[in-house]
Amino acid sequence: MRSAATASPDRGALSGPVAGLSFIGGIGAANALADLPYPRPETDPADIRRYFTQNPGPTRLSAIGQASSAVELARFTASVARLAGRTGRGSRALQTAAIAGGAVAAASLAASAACTAALSGRCGRRDSAAAVARRGFIAGGVIHSPAFGILLGSLGLAGLRTGELPRPVAVTALASASASLLAPLYLVAEPMAWFIPAGRFPGLVATSVAGAQLARGARPDR
Repeated sequence: MRSAATASPDRGALSGPVAGLSFIGGIGAANALADLPYPRPETDPADIRRYFTQNPGPTRLSAIGQASSAVELARFTASVARLAGRTGRGSRALQTAAIAGGAVAAASLAASAACTAALSGRCGRRDSAAAVARRGFIAGGVIHSPAFGILLGSLGLAGLRTGELPRPVAVTALASASASLLAPLYLVAEPMAWFIPAGRFPGLVATSVAGAQLARGARPDR
């Protein structure tokens, strides 16, 4: 196993912070520019249509942010897999988990972006808008979160085993993974939807810091 002190810089890992900035930037800009609060899944269908009818521009910004984040997340998955490959015994299983989790996380976020983009056009003014918005939420939240959690868990474990990540970053990744894996509980009880942001946003911070660390290829100060 290669030591953390001699790990080569992985410039592709900068996709980690870019993925976080893309997602948060897109959602943040959309919320700042919209003249109505973004509708929740349980919002009345008429209010959902009203939002997308009146806010096509902010909706497109959100879609662009999600799509860009999905692409960068796919690239970051390769960096996590490479890190997992340096963990020694059991590395193959950890690599497989990282690749599977990252692939599903990126694909589901891309599907959510597609739904959001559709809602910025005529779809958002139709009676089907609420159904499309819900599909986007399921893809980008309920499906994306546990897959992202698997990627985060792989990142955290690999970071601890190799010593290539600061311990607080690895622990944050593992804690975020735990919350993300519980996101499907939303299908049982709607209040459980809070697991989605509870896992996503700290997880994006963890991937951002980890990506910057891996890009430098230097061992963190203990």
